[in-house]
Amino acid sequence: MVKNYTSLVDIRAAITNGDVTVESLVNGYLNRIDQFAHLNAFNEVFAAEALEQAKAVDAKLHAGTAGKLAGMVIGIKDNISYKGHKVSASSKILDGFTAIFSSTIVERLLAEDAVIIGRCNCDEFAMGGANENSYFGPVKNFADETRVSGGSSGGSAVAVQAGMCHAAIGTDTGGSVRQPAAFCGAIGLKPTYGRISRHGIIAYASSFDQVGPITNSVSDAALLLDVMAGPDNYDGTAIQQPYQPQGELKPSTGAKKIAYLQEALDSEGTDPEVKQMLTDNIAKLKAEGHTVEPVSFEYLDYLVPTYYVLATAEASSNLQRYDGVHYGYRSPNATDLQSTYKLSRSEGFGKEVKRRIMLGTFVLSAGYYDAYYAKAQKVRRLIRDKTNEILQQYDLIMVPTAPEPAFAIGKEEKDPVVSYLHDIFTVQASLAGVPAISLPAGNNSQGLPLGLQLLTKQYAEKELLEFSEYFLNLTTN
Repeated sequence: MVKNYTSLVDIRAAITNGDVTVESLVNGYLNRIDQFAHLNAFNEVFAAEALEQAKAVDAKLHAGTAGKLAGMVIGIKDNISYKGHKVSASSKILDGFTAIFSSTIVERLLAEDAVIIGRCNCDEFAMGGANENSYFGPVKNFADETRVSGGSSGGSAVAVQAGMCHAAIGTDTGGSVRQPAAFCGAIGLKPTYGRISRHGIIAYASSFDQVGPITNSVSDAALLLDVMAGPDNYDGTAIQQPYQPQGELKPSTGAKKIAYLQEALDSEGTDPEVKQMLTDNIAKLKAEGHTVEPVSFEYLDYLVPTYYVLATAEASSNLQRYDGVHYGYRSPNATDLQSTYKLSRSEGFGKEVKRRIMLGTFVLSAGYYDAYYAKAQKVRRLIRDKTNEILQQYDLIMVPTAPEPAFAIGKEEKDPVVSYLHDIFTVQASLAGVPAISLPAGNNSQGLPLGLQLLTKQYAEKELLEFSEYFLNLTTN
């Protein structure tokens, strides 16, 4: 049985005291993975290799040469390349594909002595908000196994939630780290776009995709950000200025100006208990002397359409490389080049991925490009400018992470647009490129976790994390 260590600081203290070794931690996590295999959080477990890594880290700890992450056992989302290991983005079209190089973030994590225990299930090509679009089947929520885990990084979130690893790495395109973290009672951080290299990450929508950690403590999120962030010559979209590490977090002091979106409270689509959670936290912050005021965001109704026009257009472009010729799945029924393309893609991609490829191809097609894609780019600029305008007047924007708690697996949605609307509160930060974090905000009356989201200015992760530490101390003590 693994003791539930909240932070790496706790683990390192236990190692120093002789209570635990990294090898015994890995064995404990492997037992938990076996015990809760039915949750379907992992697509593959690197058991023997993780134990070898753990022994090596124990030796380094004994010698005093261990890195910053020594003692941290992590899972990585199955769209993150790790040389010599399979990577499939939970898609049939990449079933059996082995990465020929490691992503920049994997190299940085291993260099600081993290132990990678396995690759986590996700929505196929990171497309989905429920982790039901995976070729390997849905991930079940540890709090209620009839409920979804959230997506697309659902396996990463449940792995942390169920104690199968200490922390996990996901990717966030329109909320895919924050929303599953909220559904699973964890912390999910989406940094500023470009803060962490995307080199070696299987692309969905390149102008949105961003790597982020899922953890049980703000200090671990900050530490993983410090290790993964920084310029990278392999990624032209990475922020090229030298990265200033967060260092030791000091819980935020002094009164803050915080805006919340009035529309989040007014919307009929927001669950009543989610509204109550937001109202309660507004009252707590006001009682502590902070200025918490409603602001109107007149583009709220345009957030989801804008995001899906742009994200599907980029997906259409990025996924054209999976053709059944170069690598991955090739249809056994193909007889010539054309049938290889058609059958491999038809059989290899799942329903939701095909839907998004077709949507993206449509909005980029002649006669529709200006009406949809070009217009969406202009609206994205308006959304970014309005978000930045609010953040010039306020330190933070506060909204629910999701309009409702985790919903039932297999919930019939006759209209896929209904499921897209679950992203209503997360896509703002993605469109604007600003950092955002989902924090656990207690459970509803059914025991399902709720999440509260905070957004702040570009590059201001330190301020965001320090306020998050303060906020959790305020609300949990």
